[in-house]
Amino acid sequence: MLPHRFSCPPLRSNLRQSGRAWWWGLLVVLALAAVGGWWWTQRQAGSEGAAAPVGVTAPGTRAPGRFSAGGQVQPVSVGLVRRQDVRVMVQAIGTMNARATAVVRAKVSGELTALHFKEGQQVKAGQLLAEIDARSYQAALSQVQGNLQRDQALLKNAQLDLQRYKDLLAQDSIATQQVDTQAALVRQLEGTVAAGQAQVDAARLQLGYTRITAPIAGRLGLRQADRGNVVGPADANGIVTINLVQPIDAAFSVPEAYLAQISQRLADGAELPVELWDREQKHRLARGRLGALDNAIDPTTGTIKVKAAFANEDGGLFPNQFVNVRLQLNRLPNALTVPGTAVQNNYVYLVQPDGTVTQRRIRVGAADGDRVSVEGDLKDGDQVVTDGLDRLREGAKVAVIDAGAATRADETAQDAGARRAALMRSLTQAERDKLATMAPDERRAFLRARRTQQADGAAAPASAAASAAVDAR
Repeated sequence: MLPHRFSCPPLRSNLRQSGRAWWWGLLVVLALAAVGGWWWTQRQAGSEGAAAPVGVTAPGTRAPGRFSAGGQVQPVSVGLVRRQDVRVMVQAIGTMNARATAVVRAKVSGELTALHFKEGQQVKAGQLLAEIDARSYQAALSQVQGNLQRDQALLKNAQLDLQRYKDLLAQDSIATQQVDTQAALVRQLEGTVAAGQAQVDAARLQLGYTRITAPIAGRLGLRQADRGNVVGPADANGIVTINLVQPIDAAFSVPEAYLAQISQRLADGAELPVELWDREQKHRLARGRLGALDNAIDPTTGTIKVKAAFANEDGGLFPNQFVNVRLQLNRLPNALTVPGTAVQNNYVYLVQPDGTVTQRRIRVGAADGDRVSVEGDLKDGDQVVTDGLDRLREGAKVAVIDAGAATRADETAQDAGARRAALMRSLTQAERDKLATMAPDERRAFLRARRTQQADGAAAPASAAASAAVDAR
């Protein structure tokens, strides 16, 4: 049987396709190798460039790590170790309370005819605040005064009759019973006169209540009644409220663990200073002293309430004001202190003379402001790292940042911004509109010319003044 005449061509086609696939695979492998070689070359170049600032690494050795002793220099801020007196402070949250509070109410009912105070005014005890229509009370006083005068006249006449009856009885001209009856009438009229006098005093007192005065000294609140309103003793809000705020008290709570120490200091006659600070604890509001302790510990919180007194001479403290309280329990003389930001997990980083840092373990004591008393292997005048602690390890190289230079740079930037703002304010509206349409280079040239013009204008009066001074000589 003859072979099939179409069997050979498919075999040659398969061989050609296999050859093409082999060549394509070889090209892909070569391309991947080239890319890998390029990446490895770039990585080696980057490693050498990163290590260049530190120094040349010996062949066969590993480049130093970031936090190793020979690693990259880390910029840090430092603070000094120094000896100073440290106050042992207890911090708490408190509120201000007025020393005394009085709601001024009318003691008699009537229409307000006059108000003699201003809201927020400081008043003295007994100062006139308001007046009530007194005509009805004046009429009532006049009525009881008339009744009293009538009773006094009757009493006077009865006393004269009694004296006459006694003279006649001495002459045995009238009966004793008549004298006794007249004497009883005199005593009855004396009681009537006494009752009338009491009515006069009561009416005069009611009349006096029409003049409303301050019961205590202090600062007035907002007015609760206006002229023309009818007021009386039953008014809940009264006319105005007075708070005694000079002096003023601060109430706060301290943990019961400090109770024995506070009680001992008070028993010894020591004055425990107390400071008040604002919410952010950036500004001190007042200084005072501890006044009294409560008579029981709160079992829920384990604290005891304390009251401190403040003169409040400037009137800056108000009742119900929120304050941060710092109570000074004791003072540690000549204690070794470091900045509070330098302490991390009972360690500090000490900057050594060779520009490296080393860890020193310390025992943290009392904190006073931004300083903390410590015990450890530190000396007065040592430098400890205060900023950049998270980037450091034992033996790391550091570069100390000049805090004064940063501050001066900030001040320079602020001055430049202020001068630019002043220059923009000196421009007219037309100049501002024109400036907005200028190109950047043209705008900078315009502003530079204006600054030069202002500088020349400021220098001209100074030169004229110097010339006048020379001529005067």
